[in-house]
Amino acid sequence: MIWNDTMECMPRKEMRKLQSIRLKNVVEHVYHNTPFYRKKMQESGITPDDIQSIDDIVKLPFTVKQDLRDNYPFGLLAVPMSEIVRLHASSGTTGKPIVVGYTRKDLSVWNEAVARCLIAYGVTKNDIVQVSYGYGLFTGGLGAHGGVETIGGTVIPMSSGNTQKQIQLMHDFGANGLACTPSYALFLAEAIHESDIPIEEFKLKVGAFGAEPWTDNMRKELEEKLRIKAYDIYGLTEICGPGVGGECEYQDGTHLWEDHFFPEIVDPETLEPVAPGQFGELVFTTLTKSGMPMIRYRTRDLTCLNYEKCRCGRTAVRMNRILGRSDDMLIIRGVNVFPSQVESVILELEEFEPHYMIIVDRVNNTDTFQVQVELRPEYYSDEMTRMIAIKKKVTARLQSVIGIQPDVKIVEPRSIERSQGKAKHVIDNRKLI
Repeated sequence: MIWNDTMECMPRKEMRKLQSIRLKNVVEHVYHNTPFYRKKMQESGITPDDIQSIDDIVKLPFTVKQDLRDNYPFGLLAVPMSEIVRLHASSGTTGKPIVVGYTRKDLSVWNEAVARCLIAYGVTKNDIVQVSYGYGLFTGGLGAHGGVETIGGTVIPMSSGNTQKQIQLMHDFGANGLACTPSYALFLAEAIHESDIPIEEFKLKVGAFGAEPWTDNMRKELEEKLRIKAYDIYGLTEICGPGVGGECEYQDGTHLWEDHFFPEIVDPETLEPVAPGQFGELVFTTLTKSGMPMIRYRTRDLTCLNYEKCRCGRTAVRMNRILGRSDDMLIIRGVNVFPSQVESVILELEEFEPHYMIIVDRVNNTDTFQVQVELRPEYYSDEMTRMIAIKKKVTARLQSVIGIQPDVKIVEPRSIERSQGKAKHVIDNRKLI
């Protein structure tokens, strides 16, 4: 099913024309209404007259997360505060939060974007969706909530936490859909299987999971444990929250709604555009946002784009799975390591639960690299030879994928802390020295 056939299936030539018109409009808007952008453009020798088509976007300066912190709380707004109807903020643990303001029009665009995702997953007005993303300043809860209401579905606004109540109401209310982080979905799956309610009695069929990177192996784990089809929903606070893009029924990349959010891929070092199909850093320009537009915002997410028409009929560009974040990448003994690489290995081995922790430190000027992995109960044993064999197996596989050998520590079942929001997988003690 397709929510907005005109925009989601628009021929690429027509889409470029639309993007050109919208880019010119948003550049005019921020130049005259946001002193920050006017100053940046003047410093680059750029005026709105220099932007005549979407191809001219490369002339514009980049925006980074620090710019939002430096202009905290409302320095990047492009409309009077009287037009801002909602504020959201990031869940950052250090420094000032990222604050984003929305006009009524912005919320309408956001709801439309999430609606496109939900319809692509097969959710309809006849479905009941349990939203277990956090509500409040975090964009996940209200973002998913608005999309479900837009398509006419029924929302169970659970927010995160209170897992036993989550399970009870999911069962009693007959929820067909679940929206939350993939790590919390795994936590819920474990809790369901440990509860007194058989999984057969649940009516779940679809999961909309996002807010953190996850792998295809984790998808398989979720689909098997919850008996659902698990879909990726992509977004970020600075752009609009969940709904910037979502998968279709073929799960062959995440469609980005490029009539609203124009994507680029640049080399994270040189900031030059990469060749089509090449991996690099994802950059977004909001084409229709009025409250707080973003011009060439560096997401730090590493991925690539596919512009071929999808089997579902959509022409909207598809984003590959996020490899990791350029600012989350660990450099260990000169080797680039992404947590997603570790996760992919753990999830492909049947002996392990999908829970892990990476601990990096520095001893005698040398990096140490430990990976803690949790065995499934049926594989945990007091037999030393059996444990050694399993440890050798996962160590060899990790070394072949990552390029360096980690110190693997096998831990008891359920000993790694579960997450009810975004999962924390890395402790880098080198940063504390």
